[in-house]
Formats: sequence, C-alpha cells, structure tokens
Amino acid sequence: MKRKIVLLCLLALPLLLYTYFSMVKHNSLYLPVITKQVAELPAGNIIDKKPLQLKDKITIVGFLGNDVMGRRENIFNINQKLNAKYKDFDDFQVVMLVPEGKEDEVLEVAAKLKSMADISNWRFLFTSDAAIAQFYKSLKVLEPLNVDAGSANLFIIDKQLSLRGRKGKVNDGTAQYKDSYNSFEVSELSNEMTDDVKILLREYRLALRRNAPKGVKREI
Repeated sequence: MKRKIVLLCLLALPLLLYTYFSMVKHNSLYLPVITKQVAELPAGNIIDKKPLQLKDKITIVGFLGNDVMGRRENIFNINQKLNAKYKDFDDFQVVMLVPEGKEDEVLEVAAKLKSMADISNWRFLFTSDAAIAQFYKSLKVLEPLNVDAGSANLFIIDKQLSLRGRKGKVNDGTAQYKDSYNSFEVSELSNEMTDDVKILLREYRLALRRNAPKGVKREI
C-alpha cells in the first residue's frame, strides 16, 4: 500500500508543478504588459500592397527614420538574431515604420536582405513623420523618438495591441524594467529579446491548448 502511495505521488507531483507554474505570472512563463491599447498602425503605403495590421499578430515594431542606409546594420541584426528564429510562425511579423520618400532606400536594403534570407514576413509601412510620431506616442515608453522619426529600439506588440517587456524583480531581488530592445546591441537581441519573444509565443501556445476542445490538438 505504501509503495502505491509513493508511486502515485511521484506521478502526480510533476503534473501539479506544471499546472502551478503555468498559472503563475512569473517572468519565465509570462511576459509582462507594459502598455495596454497601443494604437493600430497608421495609414500609409506598403510595398507589397497586402493588408497590414497589428491586431491578431505578434509583432516586432521598429522605426527606421530618415537615415535608412545608416540603420542597415540594425536591419541585418534583426533578421539574423530574431526573424531567422521565428519566421516560420504564421502569427509572427516584423514591421518597420518609415517616413515617406524613403522607398528607394528601403527597396535597396530589402533586396540585399532578400538575397541572404527569407524576409516574407518583413513589412515596411511608409507614412508621414507626424503619423509615425503619433503612433510612437501611443507606446508610452521612456525613450523619445529621434527627431528623424527613427529609433534603434524595437518593441514587442502582442495580438491584443499591448506592448510587452520586462518589469518587476529578477531572481536576486533587484528591480527590472524594459520597454524596448536595442537593435544595435547584438547581445541584447540574441539573449533578452529572443527569450522574451519565445516566452510570448509559448504563452499563446499554452492558452490555445487550455482552450482547445478535448481531443483536438492546436498549435500556434
């Protein structure tokens, strides 16, 4: 009888721990919301003419500004360290807001990028500086937009139009807050941002599994 109780405990304990940690909003299981109700993307021109929106997508948002060629390294960093890992997820996209008049420069950089990798989920939105500034304002982040309507920072927007990032305390008890990720810092993209996108994708995958009808398997 004692042996049966021990075996039952050994079998039940992992399941209980998994259920517990799946429900707790811990940094390793849940990516905190920084800003709710971020604005939808402004109207503008899109190279491929296909519909573009943030709603129902997990989006990496960036701002190339008027110095597109000067930010080529940032674009290649994003593609290599982030897009290459998550491009196969149907709900994942990379959106760059660009001031109108910079179409030729973006086409040149995109052509170079396309020769090296699959960039089918990269989207470039051309709109006015004022529209870009208004959208950026809705993020409610600490660092302001540059005067050229650009930024080295990237932002994670979830399917419900919430900005995600880091806040709270880490394991050693120190406070942590991060509302953006520097696309110029390769280590930051490779470590912090890659991990946080992974957490968000897993969060949606677990939600789908919890809400799926019994006997039906669903993957994000």
